[in-house]
Amino acid sequence: MTKYRWQASALVLVTFMLGCNEFMVVGVISDIARSLRVTVATVGYLVTIFAIVYAISTPLITILANRFSRYKTLMVLLLIFLIGNTWSGFATSYGWFLVSRMMTAAVAGAIESLVILFANDIAPRHKRAMLISWIAAGFSIASVVGVPVGTAISTATSWHVAFHLISVLSLLTCIVMALLLPRHLPQTPGGIKDQLVLLTDKRVYLGAVLILFSAAALYAYYTYIRPLLTTGLGFSTTALNWLLFVLGIMSILGNRLSGTVAERNGLKTMPRFYVVDMLLLLLLPVAMKNPITGFGVFLVLMLIISVVNSPIQLHFLDVAEADYPQATLLASSLNAIFFNIGISIGSATASLVLTHGGLNRLGLGGAAFAGLSLVVAVWLNHVVARHRATSATVR
Repeated sequence: MTKYRWQASALVLVTFMLGCNEFMVVGVISDIARSLRVTVATVGYLVTIFAIVYAISTPLITILANRFSRYKTLMVLLLIFLIGNTWSGFATSYGWFLVSRMMTAAVAGAIESLVILFANDIAPRHKRAMLISWIAAGFSIASVVGVPVGTAISTATSWHVAFHLISVLSLLTCIVMALLLPRHLPQTPGGIKDQLVLLTDKRVYLGAVLILFSAAALYAYYTYIRPLLTTGLGFSTTALNWLLFVLGIMSILGNRLSGTVAERNGLKTMPRFYVVDMLLLLLLPVAMKNPITGFGVFLVLMLIISVVNSPIQLHFLDVAEADYPQATLLASSLNAIFFNIGISIGSATASLVLTHGGLNRLGLGGAAFAGLSLVVAVWLNHVVARHRATSATVR
């Protein structure tokens, strides 16, 4: 393999590692609760706390890290992540486990942002979109492969062993990254105020809102995908793991589709995807009357509902590189930050709809967010086109 292919594989390995660490708790939640002598609900709070710490720490670290070497910063953050995950593996009380999870959450977003920045710099321009889509796919691969394997190991031995294996993977990742990544990336220094000016650009904050609504559209129904498949569609719990596996595969294919769309001026085509998302989610209550049509709708949704990821990531990077070079690291983190905020909003909406409307109406909340995404996508394309026209006139 060429050096670029090795580097690209290493970057995908990082997000696979991050995904295993983040999603592992969901798969072994009962084992952790029993081992640490707390309720399952108490352990469940870890998912919320992880997302909150992730969303708060990521912009803070990326802004402060701008004055340091990208390579050295990434290696330090990977080391902190390794320590935090290893601590999780050895934790014997809920308090210490909570602290260790907060430690990994604090650096995970910044690591992902730096990985995207490295991908943007080392990839040939015509391969950027596909590499970034593969980096995003690392999380999907972790949910499809890593988490079930970790759950099986936890069931056979202990959840501690599952976390220790992630530590081994993290150590391997640190070594690979140290050997393969370039030591010096071009970067423009800038203070906190110089970087935050990026967020005042209409092309950027509309893109952030688009990501937020897109994530909310997904999690407005996906939060309760298990009861949707079992209680709603009538599938057995035995079939559940296979169904989730198939949905995970569709998610991976969706990331690949996202890269292909990004290569072909993806933002312009996004409104079409949101129209399809909205229609499918509106039809979901009807589709849920039959297990085949219901599951078929979920398959198509998993394929297309996150197509925006690569186009919007490249959009943020291109805007920053052209007009705000001192804020490229912050630009690389916006997708992750606002996606996590969207997850929280979508999950909260799902809970409200479930309480007041029932399981079969969950798609309606998602359709509302898909409709908002459509409006913002059209608006964003208009703003981008107007900015290009103005720039061309000035030249």
